[in-house]
Parts: sequence; structure tokens; C-alpha cells
Amino acid sequence: MLESRKRAREAAATGIAHAARGEACVEPRSQSSDAKPPSSAVEYHRLPHGDSPIARLPPAAEIAGYAGVAPFALCLLGVGLLPELPQRELAQRIAVGYGAAVLTFVGGVHWGLALAGSMPWRMVRILGAVAPALVAAAATVLGGERGLALLVVGLGGFWLYEHRDARQELPDEYVSLRRNLSLSACVLLALTLMLSDNAGLT
Repeated sequence: MLESRKRAREAAATGIAHAARGEACVEPRSQSSDAKPPSSAVEYHRLPHGDSPIARLPPAAEIAGYAGVAPFALCLLGVGLLPELPQRELAQRIAVGYGAAVLTFVGGVHWGLALAGSMPWRMVRILGAVAPALVAAAATVLGGERGLALLVVGLGGFWLYEHRDARQELPDEYVSLRRNLSLSACVLLALTLMLSDNAGLT
């Protein structure tokens, strides 16, 4: 009995001493595995592959895109207005070469988006990124009116692929820009094709 009273007095004295120093007499709690991190901690979520957001197109990209239509118009004027046959042939060759470069470029955009994780590495996406380069190479080998016709089909067909199959993975601004640029390029190349007959070109 005396021993228990002695222990009680010691505990009371210890409590008073802690209170005088401003310390809390609480038992340390073991940290559980499901404890929440402090509010200052920042948690980063990695987006699933192919679901990364794509930023909106900057104005400079739209300006560069529309400026890229100018060579098609210049080649059309060259085929229709240049006086000498070799000059008209050169304008036609430039139209084919430049159109092939543009077609390869639009396919390369999809390849770059897949590398950046913004498009999934599905077989249809891989074929869609590579096929424009193959069509462009074939158009360059054919040259002349056949090359121009193949480029019209290639540019138009690739835009239809983007619009119908890949639209959900592309920003709306890019799809709208591609529609305008593809339409302009196809019309100018088709006019160049039609003027080639009148210019004595094949």
C-alpha cells in the first residue's frame, strides 16, 4: 500500500515538472503505414502512355503552316506562266519535291507525338506515321503529272485518316489547321496537274 502511494506521488511530481516546462505528457504514437503525408508534400501522377495532354498551338506555328502553302502557289504560277519549257518543267519538279517533303513532314508529326507519349504505339499509328514517307518517295520517283496526282491522293487521304481515326488524340487547333492546309495544298497541286497539260508537260 505504501509502495503504491509512493509511486503515485512520484508520477504526480513528474507531471508537475513537465507542466512547468511546458511539455506534453503524451506517449509517442507509432506511425501507421496508412498515415497521410503532410499537406506541403506534392504528389505527382504519371499519365498513362498515350494520354498526355497536348498544348495548344502557338500563333507562330499557324503562321508557319500557312506560309508553307506559298511554294505550292509559286509552282502553280511557274507552270502556267513561265515562257520556256525547261522552266516550266523545273517548276513542276519543285512542286513534286516540295509536296513530297510536306507529306513526309505530316507523317513525322505523328511519329514525334508517339515518341513524346502523346499518341499510343499501336500498329495503325506506326503505319500512319510511316506511310506518308513511302507515298512521297513513290511520287518523287514517278514525277510529272503522275507524281502530282499521287501527292493529291496522299495528302487528302492522310487528312481523312487524321480526321476520322486519330482526331481524339490530336488537339482541335491542329486538326483545324491541317484541314485548311491540306485542302489548300490539294487544290494547288490539282491545278498544277491540270495546267501541266496546257504547258506541254507530262
